[in-house]
Amino acid sequence: MAAMRIAAILVAAGTGQRLGADVPKAFCTVRGRTLLSYAHARFAAHPKVGRVIVVAPADRIGDAKALTGPDVVAGGATRQASVAAGLAVVPHNVDAVLVHDVARAFVPADVIDRVVAALRDGADAVIPTRPVTDTIKRVDAGGRVIETVARSTLVAVQTPQGFRRDVLIAAHAAGSGDVTDDAGLVEALGGTVVAVDGADEAFKITRPWDLLLAEALAAR
Repeated sequence: MAAMRIAAILVAAGTGQRLGADVPKAFCTVRGRTLLSYAHARFAAHPKVGRVIVVAPADRIGDAKALTGPDVVAGGATRQASVAAGLAVVPHNVDAVLVHDVARAFVPADVIDRVVAALRDGADAVIPTRPVTDTIKRVDAGGRVIETVARSTLVAVQTPQGFRRDVLIAAHAAGSGDVTDDAGLVEALGGTVVAVDGADEAFKITRPWDLLLAEALAAR
């Protein structure tokens, strides 16, 4: 599919409570620019992405439009509802959709390239991943260790996750509840999900100390 038409949905509707900020996470600033501005620029400048749709908090629509342009819709009460709101305005002629968390504001262009390439090769869904480096243990509700999990079979998942548009629509129609991973909805339908290499720069800005790394990346 050499002429695959691609749209990106940037999820920016989160409150960012763990970050401890007095504004939604997407509107936190790093070296004078918001995370939303950094993330939007990555996709707006990418030659394979034809349209970028931002899903913002309902009370921040005007602010988001001022930063990114008119393609902004209000998010829902859950992440799944927010992605669905963005998906609802994706043009019908789009072949594939990238879903990206604005909290991963510094994702490199080559990660987007790898996700798109896997979609062109026929995957229903694509996830960028990184190896798990910590030892992982399973514990019970009381904190007692049950087992040590072999990390060689584990990966940490990043975004953008890529989907064939019809597959993502079907997955959201069939899924329920609040999910943090759209690819999990595709898995539940029996679709093919392919993993590609992510990047350390695509880390998720979640807690205050993550902003220190974000400052370093922005300075670079």
